[in-house]
Amino acid sequence: MPITRLSAAASILAASALLVGCSASAHVEKAEPKLPADKLATTVAEKLAAATGRQKPHITCPEDLAGKVGTTTRCKLSADDGSTLGVSVTVTSVDGSKINFNVKADATASPAQ
Repeated sequence: MPITRLSAAASILAASALLVGCSASAHVEKAEPKLPADKLATTVAEKLAAATGRQKPHITCPEDLAGKVGTTTRCKLSADDGSTLGVSVTVTSVDGSKINFNVKADATASPAQ
């Protein structure tokens, strides 16, 4: 594996260690709160960037996050070298239009394909 791949993989693993136990929240404007997938991805990326002191990573989330305690979804962090890291998002509480959630990254990255 070239050095750049090792560096990217190391960065992803370091980021995953920092995401364990990370919390976030977002306000939404609906009777039944739901955080759109694109806004969820942006919020997760911002929290990761703040925790690591690095640029925002590329995060994708396949679905909206329903504002119901215990609801989970899986997002994906994609590194420049093509490796990926799974990220679990779990709703911890809902206060009106504010959805609070925890973010936890997988322990290991998937190599580039």
